[in-house]
Amino acid sequence: MAIELSDELIELEKAAWNEQQENRLTVETAARVQAAITAHAEATEQNRYDVERELKRVVRHLEPGTD
Repeated sequence: MAIELSDELIELEKAAWNEQQENRLTVETAARVQAAITAHAEATEQNRYDVERELKRVVRHLEPGTD
């Protein structure tokens, strides 16, 4: 089954990934992304960990199975 991601979720993760790349990721940004992942997973009845894994793969351009 394909994991569904919202544009808002992708944008939040992109912002967090950019902060992380610049070594300035804050607890607030990380917490905001985690809360959004959890809320999205619950709202769409998807596994929270699968949502996070797919989100990171999409944003960081990882190949499936390399996380």
